[in-house]
Amino acid sequence: MGIPFPGQERARHMGQLQRGDQKWDVFLETQPDGELSAVRGRLHFVAQDRHLQTSWVFLELQERDVQERFGEFSAIELWHFVEALTG
Repeated sequence: MGIPFPGQERARHMGQLQRGDQKWDVFLETQPDGELSAVRGRLHFVAQDRHLQTSWVFLELQERDVQERFGEFSAIELWHFVEALTG
């Protein structure tokens, strides 16, 4: 599933995005934020030898809440992240 990336040990594979010949594995990384008593999350997109990541786009009370919020994103919205990250 592509190259290793920083934060991978805290990331969960959430599926794949595919459009034509482009295919990305999507990972959701979560990390506790003790200062806020919350959990933050960011997205990683991995394709063969490429890795893109968002900033911390989720902040919820529990990891499960971050995963639920991720589930609210459509494939089109995830493609918007990829397009924004690739310029």
